[in-house]
Amino acid sequence: MSLPKTLADDVAKNLVMVARLLDEDPEQAYGYSRIALRLASRVAAVREAAGFAAYAVAKYSEALAEFRAARRMTGSVELWPVMADCERGLGRPEKAMAMAGEPEVAKLDKAGQVEMRLVAAGARRDMGQADAAVVTLQGPELASNAVHPWTARLRYAYADALLEVGREDEARDWFAKALEADQGGTTDASDRLAELDGVEFTDALDDGDTGAPADESDETDAAEETGVTVAEEAGAEVSVVEGDDVADEVVVVEAAGEDTDDEDERSEKG
Repeated sequence: MSLPKTLADDVAKNLVMVARLLDEDPEQAYGYSRIALRLASRVAAVREAAGFAAYAVAKYSEALAEFRAARRMTGSVELWPVMADCERGLGRPEKAMAMAGEPEVAKLDKAGQVEMRLVAAGARRDMGQADAAVVTLQGPELASNAVHPWTARLRYAYADALLEVGREDEARDWFAKALEADQGGTTDASDRLAELDGVEFTDALDDGDTGAPADESDETDAAEETGVTVAEEAGAEVSVVEGDDVADEVVVVEAAGEDTDDEDERSEKG
């Protein structure tokens, strides 16, 4: 609303493309975000979109700068978890852990608090504190049977943390629980379960037998060859009259012991 209408339309179009391409083509989404940023760098939504586009292509320093700018403009804390994850991406897990203990976390909604817990557990693992990562993920949200948009990711992260500390049986159970909650296919829990169970997926078709029908010309050649062989074994005289192409070839079979005059005579009687 703070932009002239024509400029606002141009910015909006670029932001729409960022949203559409962020998952399937993050590099292209990043390009659109840079255009929007050049057009309207003082709009908080533009800075936030630019931050997520940079985050998607692992430009963590740039993403963090954009998120900080958006936060200054809006005063919102909802970007706090992703800002902490940028610190992890920059190789500063201690900074991410410090952010997990800041007052801003208490102001987050439930989804934001779960996201912050995931980031904190990841930071623990970055620092080689695998057992602490397991404890960090434990809580009422993990124990609940209710399914929320973040449930599958939380259960998956817990299963992965358990696996790292050697608790394989428990990890398998939690991968299964993650799969139950993963309606949108956001995790590869099914693959992890198969890996733990020793299941290997192979192509049902053997390389040597694709199941494709034989080439028609090959079938025709085979049939002709078979017919000729049978005729020859019966004592018939066989010759091939060639036309202009393969379709014009005619196999002429003359029965053994009969002469053409007798054949003509039978034709006249017929």
